Amino acid sequence: MKTYLGDRLYISTIDRKAHQLAEKYGLGLEIADFCVGSNLDDDFEPYGRAGLEKIKLGLPMVFHFPFAELSPCAIDPKIREVVLYRHRQALHFALQNGINRLVVHGGYIPLVYFPQWFVAESIKYWKSFMESEQGEFTIYLENVMDDDCCMLKEIVRQVDDPRLRLCLDVGHSNCISPQSIEEWVVLMGEDIGHVHIHNNDGGHDQHRPLDEGTLQMEKVLDLLIERVPDCSFTIECMDAESSVLWLKDRGYLG
Repeated sequence: MKTYLGDRLYISTIDRKAHQLAEKYGLGLEIADFCVGSNLDDDFEPYGRAGLEKIKLGLPMVFHFPFAELSPCAIDPKIREVVLYRHRQALHFALQNGINRLVVHGGYIPLVYFPQWFVAESIKYWKSFMESEQGEFTIYLENVMDDDCCMLKEIVRQVDDPRLRLCLDVGHSNCISPQSIEEWVVLMGEDIGHVHIHNNDGGHDQHRPLDEGTLQMEKVLDLLIERVPDCSFTIECMDAESSVLWLKDRGYLG
């Protein structure tokens, strides 16, 4: 008997049909349309500056922060000012629209940032950010180009704020890290609060359906459910419906 994921499963809006699919299957949405920060400045369709109420679906939502060229450990202090501005802008926009679960890229870039610098400066940034922003919300730091799961875990542990947890992106770890996905799950452990699920060929970040790639997704899901039973999931595929049906076929959805 599989664990039912329906009340904690989201569909990313990188799939243009995400809104319709979420309504059809009774799932949540992860809003990815503001991953480009400038979209927060303009009347960006389909939402506009009036906010996310245009969706009018009443679905649970996660908000993905902007990430293009934004790294909390940026070496240039002026760049870090822009990062802070965009992060605050995104947080306030999400909270104004009733969304208090937020995903943000950790910002590590190999060969640009030494791991020690990335960890130390990220701890400084997130300590300051969490202390300055009050309210009930949770930010999930996501691995992208991280080749070692321990960096993000160390950041979360050192910041020591229950509102800062981890988003494990299994597709990113599969094509970037020499560590197995099992190691990522076990070592990140209870700090995982949210998971991005998609598949790939092990060498490229392709955001394929769950059953199209080298990840044995059923084993991955079962391990996550066993190790982190409270975590939520986002299907982050360009075409999500086949993955929804795959989950239904295997008993994860009713």
